[in-house]
Amino acid sequence: MAGLLKRLALIMGIACVAIGAYHLVLGVDSVPGEGSAGATVDSRERFYGAVFLGYGLAWIWVARQSPVPSRAVRWLAGVFLLGGVGRLLSLAVHGQPQWFQLVLTAIELVLPPVCFWLSSADERAVARAH
Repeated sequence: MAGLLKRLALIMGIACVAIGAYHLVLGVDSVPGEGSAGATVDSRERFYGAVFLGYGLAWIWVARQSPVPSRAVRWLAGVFLLGGVGRLLSLAVHGQPQWFQLVLTAIELVLPPVCFWLSSADERAVARAH
């Protein structure tokens, strides 16, 4: 389980860095159907892209720790879950978004409980070894 936690944290980090960089570089053009949203939305999209890139770097940092710190995993997974809750709120207020946003919502709601479950696996493995 400890190896799975490290791999999952690293994959989360790499994916978030790539997604954040994509949105930072492309701005509003990175969002399907939003190309005409204007400078304000483009500015916000690029800002959030940079923040998401930083979030991904935090996951990579966590994955490289030995043992992987369970508290950090739970915090990062909680932030990810909060993003999924935000998407649910948007769905309730504004209706169904573009289909890929629904896929992302499912990932953001399913993956955090897995991270919570695995969060202390590496710390437990290190404690057993000593």
